[in-house]
Amino acid sequence: MRDIVVTIAVFGMLPFILRTPWIGILVFTWLSLMNPHRLAYGFSLSFPFAMIVALTTLVALLFSKEIKKIIWTRESIILALFVIWMCITTTQAIYPADAQIQLDKVLKIQLMIFVALMIMRSFDRIEALVWVSAASIGFYGFKGGIFTILRGGVFRVQGPPGTFIGGNNEIGLALAMTVPLLYFMRSRAANPLLRLFLTTWVVLTAFAAIGTQSRGAMLGMASMTVFIWLNSRKKIQTAILLAVTGYAIANFMPQSWYDRMSTIETHEEDKSAQGRVNAWWTSFNMANDRIFGGGFECWKRQVFAMYAPDPTNVRDVHSVVFEVLGEHGYIGLGLFFALGLCTWLSAGWSARRARKMPDIAWVADMMRMVQVSLIAYATAGLFLGLAYFDYYYTLIVVVVATTWLIRQRIAGLPDVDWARARPAGLFAGGRIPRLWPWKPRLQPAQPGAPG
Repeated sequence: MRDIVVTIAVFGMLPFILRTPWIGILVFTWLSLMNPHRLAYGFSLSFPFAMIVALTTLVALLFSKEIKKIIWTRESIILALFVIWMCITTTQAIYPADAQIQLDKVLKIQLMIFVALMIMRSFDRIEALVWVSAASIGFYGFKGGIFTILRGGVFRVQGPPGTFIGGNNEIGLALAMTVPLLYFMRSRAANPLLRLFLTTWVVLTAFAAIGTQSRGAMLGMASMTVFIWLNSRKKIQTAILLAVTGYAIANFMPQSWYDRMSTIETHEEDKSAQGRVNAWWTSFNMANDRIFGGGFECWKRQVFAMYAPDPTNVRDVHSVVFEVLGEHGYIGLGLFFALGLCTWLSAGWSARRARKMPDIAWVADMMRMVQVSLIAYATAGLFLGLAYFDYYYTLIVVVVATTWLIRQRIAGLPDVDWARARPAGLFAGGRIPRLWPWKPRLQPAQPGAPG
């Protein structure tokens, strides 16, 4: 039954994608992040839904009147250089065949990222992308939070097998990144019942992130909490709210959770932590020896025999930093760092400018919450090998497109926005984007926008 539901949902969206290509980005994002076909048990497990949606989107874009020009900013340029560098390092990989397979997967993701950078040219589209991304991962937060509460936090929350977020550590990072985006969704809802539902969703997702029993996710949540408090305009109220929430979660989790979290302080005695440190030294030594790094999928016994302090302790690298360093060398790591830093700075710049533009003041909240998500990725990613996670690159699209639109306004150029005046209803004042292909209209730049 699940196979049929997913198939009908995907193929039912294809006519809309052919008419309006940007909807294809939303559907592709949903498939890539939530992986609904991986929740079935039949033919849909291996059916190429994402490829069909991607091809349909490309065909629709080719014949549409959409602007077929990538938004080039410092972030998109760095990302393009990073992709090119990954292609170069693959030609010099220690295991070329395995590296080529992984490169193909990465290039498929990056292709759709750059397609998104072509057509996400309005605030409505960007907001829709944020909603779809958050809801896709938030699905696991909702049911994972209920699972954690019902089971008393004894069992770990896991993601769908065979995906980026299959393990408890991986889904923990994704859920931590999703909490602030769900909070942004809540701020956009006008209906009180919907706000209550979204508040519950935020809380359940936070429970699910802790319920993964991932130390990286816990550190990510902690760093997010600090950033939210530092940027809050009501620090006392925020501190009380965060303290009460933290106290409630801390008193709910079982002793087994505390036993696992306590190994952060006693990592010398934890075999898992020792294995990660051994892999990190392997990455460092390999980067010192090879300017191109070892290439994708180089974490094998022969490599550890050459570069590891303990050649017998063979483990995955479990860190975005050392994953990129080992696979693509210092040049690749430099590009990866530059991409993250520039994205962070652009999100902050956009938030400050949007705050002074009344009709898009909500964009400031969106950018701040994206910054919080980036903090979760950076902190938890220090202990997880998710350097090529499409969720992260989707947030880069959100920041790049938003920054470009704001710069258009500041320069006095028109920005294409989708039907600002929306009827009141469940979402008063148009607080959720329409996902129907309405015709766009040009909007004049807002007077008095700060430079």
